[in-house]
Amino acid sequence: MLHLASQSPRRRELLARLGLDFGILEVDVPEHPAPGEPAEDYVRRVAREKAGAGLLRLIGQPAAVVLGADSEVVLGERIFGKPVDAEDAAAMLRALSGREHRVISAVSVVSAAREAQAVSVSQVTMAHLDEAMIARYLDSGEWRGKAGAYAIQGRAEAFIPRISGSYSGIMGLPLHETATLLRQFGLLSPMASSTRGQRTP
Repeated sequence: MLHLASQSPRRRELLARLGLDFGILEVDVPEHPAPGEPAEDYVRRVAREKAGAGLLRLIGQPAAVVLGADSEVVLGERIFGKPVDAEDAAAMLRALSGREHRVISAVSVVSAAREAQAVSVSQVTMAHLDEAMIARYLDSGEWRGKAGAYAIQGRAEAFIPRISGSYSGIMGLPLHETATLLRQFGLLSPMASSTRGQRTP
């Protein structure tokens, strides 16, 4: 049985597209980079810790497989987490305005017997945002709980003239890499359909 160690509605939606039944696990993993920790190492670590924390909740279920993921917006070497308030979100959007940044998404899949991980790195170009555009976006509330203070699958898609990489990875779960990992665990066949949804434990 597959379990998603995430409360993110976006990750639930994306994982359901692979046509698998899966349970949902709520995990509490600190998301703070260590001093000097490179962005990709940080994203890898958090994804692994989420998956591991989920597996610990399923002791006694030897067939359990847990998927954990993390995505971060990175400008240069600066990691943009989730904004704490509207002022923080506005500062992030001003910093990203008119520039190219990376979105790093890591996926970890673990069971009692094995562990595997994959990483997707996408390049995202954001158009110039004036103060009126930022204010309207903040009013929408869409920035809440989003790394980098934007959601590419929502209104902010109008701010993005170009991406290079994985659209689903920018949303929070790179589906190609995820499907590849799940095939390694025997949970997904090469011709898996997408007609089934999710269920909670």
